[in-house]
Amino acid sequence: MMMKTLKASVAGLALCAAPAFAEDVEVLHWWTSGGEAAALNVLKQDLEGQGIGWMDMPVAGGGGEQAMTVLRARVTAGDAPTAVQMLGFDILDWGNQGALANLNAVAAQEGWDAVVPAALQEFAKVDGKWVSAPVNVHSTNWVWANKSVLDANGIAVPTTWEEFTAAVETLSAAGVTPIAHGGQAWQEATVFDAVAMSAGGPDFYKSAFIDLDAEALGSDTMKEAFDRMAFIRANVDDNFSGRDWNLATAMVINGEAGFQMMGDWAKGEFLNAGKVPGQDFLCFRFPGTVEQVTFNADQFAMFDQGGTVSDQQAALASSILSPSFQSAFNVVKGSVPARTDVSDADFDDCGKQGMKDLAAAASSGNLFGSMAHGHANPAAVKNAMYDVITAHFNGEYDSATAVEELVSAVEIAQ
Repeated sequence: MMMKTLKASVAGLALCAAPAFAEDVEVLHWWTSGGEAAALNVLKQDLEGQGIGWMDMPVAGGGGEQAMTVLRARVTAGDAPTAVQMLGFDILDWGNQGALANLNAVAAQEGWDAVVPAALQEFAKVDGKWVSAPVNVHSTNWVWANKSVLDANGIAVPTTWEEFTAAVETLSAAGVTPIAHGGQAWQEATVFDAVAMSAGGPDFYKSAFIDLDAEALGSDTMKEAFDRMAFIRANVDDNFSGRDWNLATAMVINGEAGFQMMGDWAKGEFLNAGKVPGQDFLCFRFPGTVEQVTFNADQFAMFDQGGTVSDQQAALASSILSPSFQSAFNVVKGSVPARTDVSDADFDDCGKQGMKDLAAAASSGNLFGSMAHGHANPAAVKNAMYDVITAHFNGEYDSATAVEELVSAVEIAQ
């Protein structure tokens, strides 16, 4: 009953406020692939229905690093956008600088505290103030597979590292590229997230990437994780360097490769290509991480533009957290809703599984912020880890040296 009243009040507010909106919202983001653009269009249309225009400021680059560079230049010039797509510690960094608007009034009116998981609120609040609106929860430890390729080679969904290596070797022997990969630092870190969780389990992952424990970082388990990355490197095609993630996804879609290790935003590319989960492609947790979920959450941070939240910013935040938008957007995007009271009725099999996995991981203590996507440690540490992981992947270090370099890099970055 309260939710119905809330929806009605929000709708009434939007209708009353619409004539007063004299400006567009300018939104800086990095959602530029086909599936991402289709998902973003859901938000644009929602705002257009309220009489609010959308000024698009896309900055290509799947991990968001380029977007953050552009943002720093804009803020330095005194020309901050209305809202910016952000992840994890980047939100906290800007919030602690006092650069973000206080969304508490909108949050209180619409009851965000009761429906947004605590793990997400840790990255959406600064000093008790809501400074961003969570759009979704992505989980990063997924594998995507072309079903026809696996079926043609007699491969079942692997659940252990040993089964995965056997499947990879079968594809390689058949002349199929086993693993589609884009050679960019954030992509290698995304794979490493899952590989490290698989090699060492949740306690190891937390110790190494969240607690930054030097013993865990320098352990034999970490060497095993790098050894497994070397196996993956040996089973990607020769042209992987610099490839965008969605082009790697297209290799799986087109049957040019068997597997891709990538977050659930990859599903949007399959859907955008007209593919059906379970029929054309398969989605499953990285072998050895069935019970764990590593996550990141896209959020839109609202930049302070004069000490008060503008009508446009309030409307954007309200739209983002509305149950109808959370469902419609995430169905297209491949992620799951950022609020816990959204029905899974409109989601496909992968989406339903994602929502089920997230709920189970949250309740069992197996939900962990993704190192690769800025939800495990601050940007300086994350970037230091990136440098070592990608250097190892590109053959600059062997596994033992990579472990030593990782320990040193984290120590310096802290």
